[in-house]
Amino acid sequence: MRELILASTSSARRALMDGLTLPYRAESPGVDETVAPSLSAREAVRELAARKARAVHRRHPNAWVLGADQLVEVQGHILTKPADRDAARRQLGLLLGTTHDIHTGVCLVGPGGDQAEAVETAHLTFHAVGADELERYLDLDEWEGCCGSYRVEGAGQALLARLDGDRANVQGLPMVTVVRLLREAGFTFFERRP
Repeated sequence: MRELILASTSSARRALMDGLTLPYRAESPGVDETVAPSLSAREAVRELAARKARAVHRRHPNAWVLGADQLVEVQGHILTKPADRDAARRQLGLLLGTTHDIHTGVCLVGPGGDQAEAVETAHLTFHAVGADELERYLDLDEWEGCCGSYRVEGAGQALLARLDGDRANVQGLPMVTVVRLLREAGFTFFERRP
């Protein structure tokens, strides 16, 4: 049996991986997520996904490790996880009534150290909602731990006017790409388990 480890403790990523019915376990990568400010959002998520996968792979060199990272980009500004409600309000203020990008980097590292990487981008347009509706959304606390301050797998989907790209990518893991990387690495799907 090939061991597969998701280098993430994100509940959204775990839910997406659970849908594959492929045996895996999740482990926190425990890495510094600081990147050079000169990197583009796409370069940053690629680097961070690889950093996370390699960190867990060093602890489990015989396993396959999948790392991922995500950033929101709007009008040339990169949005990370908000520190507090005020930061979430500012982030959502930039996104409401506009179109923005979500970039997700994925990296699969194998037992021999071979590494496959990809970056997927989705384009989202949000409704222009009023201040009262924004405050009601913030009251739900979905902004906590989410770059861009929203969750499309939750109530945040009511902010969404249009989505171009892989919805799973927006939720944290571009599953079409993940399945491709796993298939290329020799994983098989839909096997009967004893």
